[in-house]
Amino acid sequence: MKSMTGYGKSEYNKEGLALLVEVKTINNRNLDINLKTPRSFICFEDMIRKCIQQKINRGRVDLFITFIDSRETEIDFALDTGVVKAYYKVGEEIAKTLNIPNDLTVSNLIKMQDVVKQDAMFTDVTEFEEIIKETVDNALDNLNEMRIVEGEKLKEDMLSRLETIKELVAKVETRAPLVAIDYKEKLKERITESLKDVKYDEVRLLNEVAYFTDKANIDEEITRLKSHIRQFIEISSLELSGKKLDFLLQEFNRESNTICSKANDIVVTQCGLALKNEIEKIREQVQNVE
Repeated sequence: MKSMTGYGKSEYNKEGLALLVEVKTINNRNLDINLKTPRSFICFEDMIRKCIQQKINRGRVDLFITFIDSRETEIDFALDTGVVKAYYKVGEEIAKTLNIPNDLTVSNLIKMQDVVKQDAMFTDVTEFEEIIKETVDNALDNLNEMRIVEGEKLKEDMLSRLETIKELVAKVETRAPLVAIDYKEKLKERITESLKDVKYDEVRLLNEVAYFTDKANIDEEITRLKSHIRQFIEISSLELSGKKLDFLLQEFNRESNTICSKANDIVVTQCGLALKNEIEKIREQVQNVE
């Protein structure tokens, strides 16, 4: 079991190249990838996304890449001849108009905007592809290590709450057969008190109790809850269990609601409400499970 929340990073620093990859994830219904990379690395984004998809199935993923190339490289400058000539022509016109010497020099012209442009430090970034892939993979591995640790904590908490649910289901199962007996006794007392010495029809009383017993029967709900508990334990041992557990908890909740609506008994109702409370707490935790 993995948590969808985590953080991982990896660094590459060798021969004047410095690369830092950081990844953080939070819970999300599907896989949502957001990349923040240098503009020159746009060509690698498809490769980076595939690396993420191989190691993460669900969650919002934010990946950041910081890159510094401090290697000694030859820097070329390009001269825009047309711009130089235009500047010089304007200088000549100003000198002629104002009748002053044209003091334009090479030093002045070099400082003019757009006269000299620096070529890109590198245009072919394919040499960095393997470095980026390896560093991204390492960052994702570090992220998953943290997510596994967090996932085990979530699992431990959920299974402890599942034990509480088992105890509540056992309490409901013990109480359920007594509900009809209590109903019969209370109904008999009310009839006796209301009719005093008048003799009532015992058969009709038994029919009323039988109808109530059938209406309030929660044996099926108890059986299904027991089955859900076993399934929860089995699914929680899987690596990818979030969606399955989320669906199963909906079934947990449905059975608990039915128990609360059927049971005309304060003890069973209290247990049903406690069940719903524990199920909701587990559901909140499952939202963070991949």
